[in-house]
Amino acid sequence: MDLNGKIAIVTGGGTGIGRATSLKLAKRGAHVAVNYRASRSEAEETAEACRQLGVRAVAIAADVGSDKDCRQLVAAAEIKLGGNVGILVNNAAATKFVPHARLDGLSDEDFANIFRTNVTGAYQMIRAAVPGMRALGGGTVVNVASIAGLFGGGTCSAYAASKAALINLTKTLARALAPDIRINAVCPGFVATRWFEDRMSPEDYAVALNEVTGAMPLGRAPTPEDIAGGITYFCSQDAAAITGETLIMDAGAHLDLAISRRAVGRE
Repeated sequence: MDLNGKIAIVTGGGTGIGRATSLKLAKRGAHVAVNYRASRSEAEETAEACRQLGVRAVAIAADVGSDKDCRQLVAAAEIKLGGNVGILVNNAAATKFVPHARLDGLSDEDFANIFRTNVTGAYQMIRAAVPGMRALGGGTVVNVASIAGLFGGGTCSAYAASKAALINLTKTLARALAPDIRINAVCPGFVATRWFEDRMSPEDYAVALNEVTGAMPLGRAPTPEDIAGGITYFCSQDAAAITGETLIMDAGAHLDLAISRRAVGRE
């Protein structure tokens, strides 16, 4: 799992799964560019925590929905960290909390904004990073998708559709960019992060966590560190023979058809 000296970008890297991934990559010896769009203080704090682990790290602002920003992010990471980017984790995501049955709850603008970050953003980041990866002789990309993209759940139907598209994009580009660039995806289920907690009342969050955890065969919700472990594995040489793969990381929730109505977005 040694990533010593590699340069990584983690989009949305300052909080939640992104923060856990930035730190785990740093622990393995990678220099890390912690991308953020709005959460500057959290990204700066995460970068400092990475530096405390003995690697170079920097927080860089960019909107992955902008192709110009994506190219500038890669260029800035390479300048500030001193080399070509060899690892890209597409973690930045957008959503809107809307019950799936409420069809008037999503506008065309909502769909465009969600796809712009979750799908177009990942594509643009990969496109921007590929030249540098090829100059290195190869690189790895991990897309953070969701079980919503496999089973049609999640926070809204646009989010589920975007994650399904991201899974397909993973397979498409894994085929197109082989053999020198590997592209895989992880599919978390419900993860106990501030991302959910900040968007629900304390009461609703407690109910959701209890319902979802109760539906998981492992009896607990995955943590950001759990998901970061799968991402880091895909980035390592231990996964050198793996590309185009989708790893479900949901504490076994996909095995249980009794998953709560709240967890699949029906309420």
